Order: sequence, then structure tokens, then C-alpha cells
Amino acid sequence: MLLDTLLDQSVTPWMVEGGTDGDIVLSSRVRLARNMEGVPFPSRASQEQMNKVVEEARRSVSDLGGDDQHEYMLVEMDKLSPLERYILVEKHIVSPNFAEELSNRGLIIRDDAAVSIMINEEDHLRIQCLEPGLNLQAAINMANRVDDILEARQSFSFSEQCGYLTACPTNVGTGLRASVMVHLPALVLTRQINRIIAAATQLGLAVRGLYGEGSEAIGNIFQISNQLTLGHSEQEIIDNLQNIAKQVVEQERSAREILARSSEDALADRVWRAYGILRYARSMTGKEAMTMLSEVRLGIDMGIIDGVSAAIFNELLVTTRPNFLQKIAGNGDIQPNERDRLRAQLIREKIKEGNNNA
Repeated sequence: MLLDTLLDQSVTPWMVEGGTDGDIVLSSRVRLARNMEGVPFPSRASQEQMNKVVEEARRSVSDLGGDDQHEYMLVEMDKLSPLERYILVEKHIVSPNFAEELSNRGLIIRDDAAVSIMINEEDHLRIQCLEPGLNLQAAINMANRVDDILEARQSFSFSEQCGYLTACPTNVGTGLRASVMVHLPALVLTRQINRIIAAATQLGLAVRGLYGEGSEAIGNIFQISNQLTLGHSEQEIIDNLQNIAKQVVEQERSAREILARSSEDALADRVWRAYGILRYARSMTGKEAMTMLSEVRLGIDMGIIDGVSAAIFNELLVTTRPNFLQKIAGNGDIQPNERDRLRAQLIREKIKEGNNNA
């Protein structure tokens, strides 16, 4: 079954390719909020009306598959176990809120998870498209194709004055939220990250943690996204975020050069200590793992560590998360200390495998 495969995969297929500036930009995401004309927003809709939205979306599954030769399926969220739902969160396929509220909620997902559509989250439809590296243009192009296919079957709430109408006023207009997920360890180590965040905020962007709004920036991973959707075209939003993301990439590269020149020995010691902990530790918390993995990934990207693939970092971002570890354990009641031991074991095995393949 398509969903079983996606839940079991340690690396979601769209993540396999590194993409442009993939050593710093882990992914580019575009999300479009759309609502069906004449149907109240999910927060005000009846169960019958929300079920109608799910059924209307279901009719588009075959159309989507016929467009790009990928396989799509619709998943009813209340048919999934809590563990399965939160693995989808850890893989950035659905939002935490979407995993918690189940009534009349569905998910359309493509076989590589590069395209997913949350049904009856805050809006009737949340179209999400993901690309590896810094490639917002490819993500918006894909999202627009999906949007066109869906709109061919149903009319969306739209105002000539305001644009697309959405449940949250901040999404009115294009309904577009674009974001890049970036790994910025050097800016954190050189204590420039607060300046970068402040500058991005002044430019109308939001900087959040690994899982978006309200989440912590563990592992030196941040999400940078647009905040304004009204009064700007989709292309203006994409171009603005793309340009700022390029500047952030340049700042991170400059910070890495500074570390290499001024703190070469200290940096190498820090990186190799992190590598040693990951390679030999017998127990490790999720936060500690993310911190150590971030420093090792920096060492790989800067040529301090060789013989270990940077792709291991992307894979372990998923496999060391609590719910994915619980799935690996096959135990619905795994205790935190058991999970920490399993996490350390998994990391040791993956590093050993990477060394053997080098």
C-alpha cells in the first residue's frame, strides 16, 4: 500500500536529491490555501458540509495522477493510528494540528510525498509542494498545476478585491505561504543568528523552528517564510523569499569561512567530538542527537570529516524522531530510556554503514 511504504521509508523520496545549495537549504515548500465556494470554513462548517469537502476532493485524485504520472491516494485521517499520524508530522507532510483533530479530515498524497493536500485543516484545502534545496520556483509551478486541476472540478471562494478568501486573514489574497528550511550552524556558532532573524522579520518574513509555528529551532534548523499574502502577486512573494534565502545562504557561507580561518582547530575538535559521541554513545536524547548531527553535518560540508555522506543527516532527521523510533521498535509503549538507547543504536549503525560504503 502506498501509505505503508511512505510511513516505513527512512528517507522520503523527494528528499533524495540534494538540490541547489543543498548543503544549507534542506528544502523549499509552497503551500496554497483554498476554500470551496458556498461552504463555511472548517471551523464553522457542519459535519455534513465537511464530509462534502472530502468527497469533492476525492473526485480529483484520478485527475492528479493523470497529470504527472505519479500515483495519488486519499487517506482518511481517522483511519490512521496516532503513531501513523505523528510520523506524517515528523516527515513534514501534515501539520501537528491536523494530526490532532480527526473528524472529516482527509489527506491526498503523492507516492513521493512531494505533493500533499490536507483536507479540512484550517481551510478546506491546503496544497503543499516540496522540493529539495533552494528551488521555490519549481515548488510554486507544481503547486499551481495542482491548483488548476482542483479548480477545474470545483469553484474556490474568491473576491475580485481581496483575492482568495481564507479562514485566517493573514492568508487572504494569494493564499500562498512559501518557506525554506535552512541549516545555519555557523551563524549560530558565530552568534550572528539573532541579527539574521531580526533582519528577516523587518523584511516581512517569519523565522520559526523545525516544525514551523511554535516549534523550537533544534539542530540549528530554521524555517523562513513569507508573512504577507495580500497586495503581492505569487511571483513577487516567491522572488522576494528566494532572494532573501540566497542572502542567508551567503551569510552562512561567510560565517563558515570565518570559523575555518579563526577557529580551525577549535571547530575541528568540536566536530570530531560530536562525531565520536554519535559513533559510540549508547543512549541519546532527541535534542542531543539533533545538536550532534548538526555539528557533524557542518564538518562534512566543510571537508573536516570525509567518508561520511551528508545524506545521512537528512535520513536521521526523520529516523531519530520519537514516533518513527517507536514504529521501528514495533512497541506501542516504548519507554523514553528505551527510545534513547534505540536512537543511539540506530545512529551508530547508520554511521558504520556510511563508513563501509565510502
